[in-house]
Amino acid sequence: MQRPMHVGLTGGIGSGKSTLGQMLQSCGAALIDADAIARSVTLAGGAAIADIRAAFGQDAIDATGAMDRARMRTLAFTNPLARAQLEAIVHPWVTRLGDQQARDASTAGHRAIVFDIPLLVESGRWVRKLDAVVVVDCSTETQIHRVMARNGLQRAAVQAILDTQASRPARRAAADAVVVNDGIALNTLHGHAVQLARLFGL
Repeated sequence: MQRPMHVGLTGGIGSGKSTLGQMLQSCGAALIDADAIARSVTLAGGAAIADIRAAFGQDAIDATGAMDRARMRTLAFTNPLARAQLEAIVHPWVTRLGDQQARDASTAGHRAIVFDIPLLVESGRWVRKLDAVVVVDCSTETQIHRVMARNGLQRAAVQAILDTQASRPARRAAADAVVVNDGIALNTLHGHAVQLARLFGL
């Protein structure tokens, strides 16, 4: 059986990366969402909870037994050492479970697997797994406005997140294809997804 094409999908927060990923899934690609995996292992009873509690104390765990996402987000974006420590706990689980999902998708006969990875460029560890990288790009101002509206964060909080992510030029330099998602309608973005799907053999 021929190995499916492995495509990395990335973009800064608020770029519309996840929306494009869902559109590619609707075109027939298997979608592996790194953020969704990270959330699953930090829910109550999740695989990473014991190590998070051991590293950061009970204050890192909320009343439901899940990781306190708001508290840990603030800590991660203000303390680089804490962010690295948290990533060292969560990222191996994301890799392990993502690899398992990819094997399952291949067994199911998918011709293309899209890995939705917010920190693809920053981590560097995904590149060897991928046949192509698609970057969703938009202006920084668009990112800020989208995230403020979606997450209810203040501008300074969004900027703090952006400051921890790769720059737009760095992401574009890593791309085999760039989708500019700035000032376009959803049906136009869907048209880009259809074109990419054809390139992926879907």
